[in-house]
Amino acid sequence: MKHFFNRRENIVTESLDGLLLTSRPGMLARLDSYPDIKVILRADWDKSKVAVISGGGAGHEPSHAGFVGRGMLTAAVSGEIFASPSVDAVLTAIRAVTGPRGCLLIVKNYTGDRLNFGLAAERARSEGFRVEMVIVADDIALPDLAQPRGVAGTLFIHKIAGFLAERGDSLEDVAASAASAASEIVSLGVSLSTCSIPGQEQEQRLGADEGELGLGIHGEPGVERIALQESGKIVAIMAERLAAALRGTGDYALLINNLGAVPPLEMSLIAHDVLASSLADRVKLVIGPSPMMTALNMNGFSLSLIRLDAERETALASPVDPHAWAPPVLRHGLDILPAPKVPVGEAIAAASRDPLAEKLVTAVCQHLISLETELNRLDARTGDGDTGSTVAAGARGVLGKIKSLPLADNAGTFAAIGGILATSMGGSSGVLLSIFFTAAAKAMSEKNNLPAALLEGLDRMTFYGGARPGDRTMVDALDPALRALAASGLSDAARAAAAGANATMAMTKANAGRASYVGAGHLAGVADPGAIAVAAAFETVAKEVDGKVARGETSVVAD
Repeated sequence: MKHFFNRRENIVTESLDGLLLTSRPGMLARLDSYPDIKVILRADWDKSKVAVISGGGAGHEPSHAGFVGRGMLTAAVSGEIFASPSVDAVLTAIRAVTGPRGCLLIVKNYTGDRLNFGLAAERARSEGFRVEMVIVADDIALPDLAQPRGVAGTLFIHKIAGFLAERGDSLEDVAASAASAASEIVSLGVSLSTCSIPGQEQEQRLGADEGELGLGIHGEPGVERIALQESGKIVAIMAERLAAALRGTGDYALLINNLGAVPPLEMSLIAHDVLASSLADRVKLVIGPSPMMTALNMNGFSLSLIRLDAERETALASPVDPHAWAPPVLRHGLDILPAPKVPVGEAIAAASRDPLAEKLVTAVCQHLISLETELNRLDARTGDGDTGSTVAAGARGVLGKIKSLPLADNAGTFAAIGGILATSMGGSSGVLLSIFFTAAAKAMSEKNNLPAALLEGLDRMTFYGGARPGDRTMVDALDPALRALAASGLSDAARAAAAGANATMAMTKANAGRASYVGAGHLAGVADPGAIAVAAAFETVAKEVDGKVARGETSVVAD
């Protein structure tokens, strides 16, 4: 696994300084004790209220320093990656921010954190500071474990204790409320990969079809390995175990935490699955999905629940300065509004039958679908590898509505296909082909001349898309094919399309599309996948209409 860093020994300090430099001026500061003692604290702190301190090893960003600010932590103490901060570091933080009203230490239940924070607390008390400590042990991966780990549920305590301290509550009340809340949190995590520590070789303990359930936040193995399966099924397993661990009835807040490397697209899907699971009816507030307590770049997520009462709900919903905190939302259903009705003048013509038209449309769509893998492979060499999937999606969209097409009406068929591609195909090519067919439909209804109508569609497509012959796009096959169709017929059109597609192999500069961002060395000898798809469509139509076009005359070289 590759990483961005300068020197491994400076990763944490440079990262913390980056946080300070990108935070609002006057919000955060650090003590001048770098690099051995790394303490981030509120720049505006005046010691007039209870201080709230947390921390631990680095690698969990934005925790812990990302939650320092009004309404949450007063200070955060950082160790090196996955290493507890020293006793001296914690004691330095206590001395820096603790006033007459005392301070609360929030500690995750790991041996190193308990010992270092605990000894620091005792030394601080011997110096005359008022110090209390709350230990969070929210992981339910091993239900019978006497000392469960502290994981992402710790963030609930940061927020609740920070709210109460900001409100002006006493140390005893803040500590008691935090301890009570900590006893009613449950968390469970799952991951599809181990994490990778910068400068170290990544451990590869999982197979291609395996994940881990019940893992901590330091790359340690999960409690059990599970088969890679649908997200909803994984969430259902987690929901069942979390529900069994909940104590008492009532409403809960749910924290959906990204462990570091799950893309936002997948995190939103996971949120959907969680809020459709057996847990959903017990959830009142939803926090996330968001990376809040990560395990470097672990490809996993965790779910945490805390039972709500009036005070906890108010505390979790209160505004804070740290941007890393995701404000909770009330669980709610989907808001669905009616789509605008199609204007009467744009209504699709009624379905009608034409055996030849249906045969041609079906054959073209089936052939394009069969090319999905090949076109994706080709596109991966010069683009983002999805041309085949995009083309196949459009073809499946048309096939799915073949019985509703006005096949006896060319103009109506073009208009219908244009509408289908606009919604089913996606990407720029979907829009361009929708423009092509929509414009061709209008021209066909006015002129009833098929080659002229298709050329009008090409004109509109190139006007909006900007591509011209020689730009290394589908136009390199479509333009010569349509001109040959108008001049001499279908067989020549198929041959021209194939020649145009093959010619893109010699084009080492693309002036449109994603290939325009790729260097000449990657383009040489590789045909444009969009042009290949166009040529394949013309070849299929020519073969279905007449058998005079031999495969060798029109075959397209994809590589």
